[in-house]
Amino acid sequence: MEMDDELGAGPIRVVLVDDQELVRAGFTMVLDAQPDIEVVGEAGDGQQALDLLRTTAADVVLMDVRMPRMDGIEATRRVVSGEWSGVGDGGGPKVIILTTFDLDEYAFAAIKAGAGGFLLKDAGPAQLIEAIKAVHSGDAVVAPSTTKRLLDRFALHLPDTEEKASGALESLTEREGEVLRLVARGMSNAEIAGRLFVSEATVKTHMGRILMKLGLRDRVQAVVFAYETGLVRSGQGGDGR
Repeated sequence: MEMDDELGAGPIRVVLVDDQELVRAGFTMVLDAQPDIEVVGEAGDGQQALDLLRTTAADVVLMDVRMPRMDGIEATRRVVSGEWSGVGDGGGPKVIILTTFDLDEYAFAAIKAGAGGFLLKDAGPAQLIEAIKAVHSGDAVVAPSTTKRLLDRFALHLPDTEEKASGALESLTEREGEVLRLVARGMSNAEIAGRLFVSEATVKTHMGRILMKLGLRDRVQAVVFAYETGLVRSGQGGDGR
């Protein structure tokens, strides 16, 4: 709690990681214009990012995927695990993967490595700012509809873990299972609350219990889990109908 209060006292500290200087410059221009966001560092590859994070306090890292020396997938895994600093799991900044449609398979791998979400490189300034604020506040799914499209595309390549996960799913109540399905179909907490005729706070409570029972870190992992186990299948409507 003390850490959260401290982080909330100032602007959101962002580190940009991309091997294209022009991309970093463009993002910096947009972000530094915001009173509640501050770019505190830039890196041209994953290894440089880890080195930077050892000496620079950051809340959110915007991470490219394809980079020299160390790619964004391995860098994300190390940032999330805390290997770069020795702080342990959960002690590092949150990661947003920067991707393009032709690199979706890499973004999926990075999400499984622990990224809090992902953003298309051609996203507008408003989307970029919203994504950073959403991830910083704990809403791990930055773009649920995009998450669904990405998982739909690669659902056929997911491992068949339905039998293994059946026991874990049985630990969920009927309502928790329903909430997990709607989360996986790209619905926000507010949308789920409206669908189920409950408060948004109730949805958040259900989500917390789901993550705890299934041993998952965040909403993104919950979405991946739902697809991997067949709870939600490719081609199902994004509105959950």
